[in-house]
Amino acid sequence: MADFGTLKQAIIDGESGAVALTESLISEGIGAREILDSALLPGMDVVGERMKSGEMFIPEVLFSAQIMQSCLDVLKPLLGDNDADSKGVVVLGTVEGDVHDIGKDLVGLMLSAAGFEVVNLGTDINPEQFVAAVGEHKPRVIGMSGMLTTTIPGMARTIAALKDAGLRESVQVIIGGAPVTQQFADEIGADAYGGNAASAVDKCRELVGVTA
Repeated sequence: MADFGTLKQAIIDGESGAVALTESLISEGIGAREILDSALLPGMDVVGERMKSGEMFIPEVLFSAQIMQSCLDVLKPLLGDNDADSKGVVVLGTVEGDVHDIGKDLVGLMLSAAGFEVVNLGTDINPEQFVAAVGEHKPRVIGMSGMLTTTIPGMARTIAALKDAGLRESVQVIIGGAPVTQQFADEIGADAYGGNAASAVDKCRELVGVTA
């Protein structure tokens, strides 16, 4: 019987041995989709819940997310297009004037682990760059991060730029970062606010109408 529980726990603990466990299950003839659904995704769900409850902190979650990504890299060649079951494209970026990226990158890793295709634009991204990325990648969601009170007004400018380009109705907008609040999200017309990486992933799922 396939030992999905051990692999799931390895993901939760951020153990590098998870990759070897994934490869071992493949060698036993276990399908890539079954490994994903029975061990990897449930493991990251636990990580997300523990992050929200304060049982796990960013460094630990990063380890788990990075290990999950390594396991996904093993499985991807074995997942057919139908099996991959992408939940859609999410474009992420830190707003203009801000070079903080740890939180944004963690969101990206966890979104990828949850089945989204992530386009990470990086830091110091101006409204025109966000608009160009929406036009190029046709994302279902755009996520903006900001860690400085002086830079988060760039989120409002980006939403305005999307409207001017006629793209606002085609994409959902989620924002996050230390100075960002639900009130600020409401004020600038964002569709959602993510208080931390785990909740941001949950919000993205809600925005595109999919379940875990």
